[in-house]
Amino acid sequence: MLDLNDIAVFIRVAQLGSFSRAAQALGMPVSTVSRRVTALEDELGVTLIQRSTRKLSLTVQGRAYYEQCSEPLNELHDAERALTQTQKSAEGLLRVSVPVILGQAPFFEFVSEFMRAFPRIRVDLHITNAFLDLIGENIDVAIRYGDLHDSALVARRLGTSFRYIVATPEYLGGRKLPQKPQDLQAFDCVMINARNNQAEWLLIKGRHAERVHVSGPLTSRDFNSVSAFVYRGHGVGFLPSAYCDEKIAAGELVRLLPEWTSPEFPVHAVYPTRRFMPQRLQVFLDALAAWQSPSWRRD
Repeated sequence: MLDLNDIAVFIRVAQLGSFSRAAQALGMPVSTVSRRVTALEDELGVTLIQRSTRKLSLTVQGRAYYEQCSEPLNELHDAERALTQTQKSAEGLLRVSVPVILGQAPFFEFVSEFMRAFPRIRVDLHITNAFLDLIGENIDVAIRYGDLHDSALVARRLGTSFRYIVATPEYLGGRKLPQKPQDLQAFDCVMINARNNQAEWLLIKGRHAERVHVSGPLTSRDFNSVSAFVYRGHGVGFLPSAYCDEKIAAGELVRLLPEWTSPEFPVHAVYPTRRFMPQRLQVFLDALAAWQSPSWRRD
């Protein structure tokens, strides 16, 4: 089977017209250059170069072979240089997967600023709560909340997320505010992933934890829709801080039992491997680590 390295050596000898100059350009002994060309001739069964003590010249077959091989070999070298340049430069296509909770204005602004800072990077954004197979789906990086279970991935911790108990002032009008977690059983609750419109909420205050069984008029599979019904006054919600901080500050939501939160949910950026990390991924990870995200609290 033909060795591409032997072909590359032959091409360089033909271009420079000298074994010694080719050896110098390739950084190898003259004897190795000569041996590789001879091995190629033996494999092909033809003489490519006529050798003499004074000079060398291509045979008719050698000239034809050179003309056929030089351009494809140049294309291979161009492809190698392009790939190496892409790895070392902040450019190319970056595929990013994030949960639905991040599909809001702050994250979109972060991505927008990132693209302005690195105009040669193109972003393919997947907003989904599904845990995509990063390798199978050719995803460069994903942001994930909660404990990680795929040990094959590399993780970079970004911070911690919490959930708060909240409701609108309109819903709470005329109602006695809850004083302890179990009081929530008397309220309509809007829940995520509840069964038969019933759920169990785990609340933490310092080292103390309580589980509260709640029920209500609506359950859904994502926080976007759950928060939408909480905002419309259909009941009490247990929402991530990203969905309620601004509205609490604006008086559009009231935080109930303010000393109680959910357990902390770690937030990580995960990616397939540290080896040969492209520069476009490195700068994105650095930007994420520096971002003052409203979706998590930095450690």
